[in-house]
Amino acid sequence: MNKKLAAALSGGSVLLMALSGCSDDSGSKVNDWAKKVCDQVQPQLTKIANANTSIQQATSDSSKPADVQKTDAAAFQSISDAYKALGAAVDGAGAPPVEDGEKTQKEAVSELNATSTAYAGLKSDVDDLDTKDQAKFADGLKGVADDLDKLSASGDEALQKLQSGDVGAAMAKQPGCQRPKTSVPADSGSGGSSAEPSADASS
Repeated sequence: MNKKLAAALSGGSVLLMALSGCSDDSGSKVNDWAKKVCDQVQPQLTKIANANTSIQQATSDSSKPADVQKTDAAAFQSISDAYKALGAAVDGAGAPPVEDGEKTQKEAVSELNATSTAYAGLKSDVDDLDTKDQAKFADGLKGVADDLDKLSASGDEALQKLQSGDVGAAMAKQPGCQRPKTSVPADSGSGGSSAEPSADASS
């Protein structure tokens, strides 16, 4: 049953960075801003990717509900913490030196914080599942996966805006904003883990 949850995660809800590198002519101030953010981004992207991998590895049909609950709850908490830290990183960097930079920054921070809150809510939902009844647990986990699907579809317009134009191009060049390698080996049958944020700066 956890497979639906893993599928929802790898469906690419999860916002932000992991940008594709591309050349750009953005100025040094924009590059400096991007470096300030991206230096703090990489550990959080790795945390998100590892949390997603742990959920995917808990998808075995033989896994006990209590073990799945523990793994999923810890993963959602980790993702929530990571998004909160990402919001703090963007907030702490100040407004990017581009047109409407302050508005773009504030909206992106708000979106990241809202995502953090949403994942904290999913963690609470998992904590509340009945692990003593396999059928009830499966139904409850399906509900969590459905909520995750809704979160995935809710859009990340502010982050996409942050990652567009000169700012997005500058961020894409920073190693810290590149897609991380997970420290936990990904399940070869998962089709590739991607709960780390995925927006393409070249689009």
